[in-house]
Amino acid sequence: MYAYIMRRLLLLIPVLFGVSVFIFVIMRIVPGDVAMTILGTDATPESLAQLRKDFGLDLPIYQQYIQWITGVLTGDFGESMRTGKEVLPDILSRFKLTFELTLISAVISWIIAIPLGVIAAVRRNTRTDFGVRIISLLGVSVPNFALATVLILVLALFFSYSPPVGYVGFFEDPVKNLQIMILPSIVLGTAMAGAVMRMTRSSILEILRQDFIRTIRAKGAKERVVIFQHALRNAMIPILTIIGMQIGTLLGGTVIIEQIFSLPGLGQLVLTAITQRDFTVVQGAVLFIAFVFVMINLLVDIIYSYLDPRITYK
Repeated sequence: MYAYIMRRLLLLIPVLFGVSVFIFVIMRIVPGDVAMTILGTDATPESLAQLRKDFGLDLPIYQQYIQWITGVLTGDFGESMRTGKEVLPDILSRFKLTFELTLISAVISWIIAIPLGVIAAVRRNTRTDFGVRIISLLGVSVPNFALATVLILVLALFFSYSPPVGYVGFFEDPVKNLQIMILPSIVLGTAMAGAVMRMTRSSILEILRQDFIRTIRAKGAKERVVIFQHALRNAMIPILTIIGMQIGTLLGGTVIIEQIFSLPGLGQLVLTAITQRDFTVVQGAVLFIAFVFVMINLLVDIIYSYLDPRITYK
């Protein structure tokens, strides 16, 4: 196990290197001039040239990359071209909100999806099953922004309620924090639940066809023991796989929901930096998200061995 973890950690090096090169090159070939964006169209050629020199944009692209990646390896992600603030502390402060949003959304998804998926599998081809399948299909099909918009409109028109604006940390005011986070979490959790629900149903159905389930039932085990202690545990590996992928995706994909609910998260930071051609912020944020995504996948792989002792890592 430890050797496997070390190998996976070593694989982080080429993965993150590839991501860093890709995002660095992409940001350099995107149309638009960061110096022109900052100084405006009335800027003189001399002032534009001086600003590019200050940012190091007059150097060959490989030298720019070496300077940036050398700083990243020492924990220095550079400074924002727009605000002059250090990039890494800004990323970490925004990541707290995005991580909390992702975590609450995932919990909501699990609470909805796993029980309904189990019920649908146990009551296959009944009205309950068809109802659950319709709900899961809606969860997968309806876009996040559409669901968020409808939810806000319904609450405003029928209940005279509008979501709070801004953000308050959980440890500063837990009640206020939950009031702010609950609606966007419901929107994201509902979308996640659709895919998890479908995977839970199909995985449980596959396990229930196995010979060991028939043997357990033949020994007189109660149905709830068969379902929850044996079938569900063996079905958790594919379910956990899709959950891990969803969590990793949400960490970098909450930008639309953050915009709709005015949440200053990591997604909003990246979107603003892209529109302002703030190279250092985009590069640092994407690299950070890639690192977290890979670590989540590693954690999922480790959990596999605890769910199924037959899985070994060499």
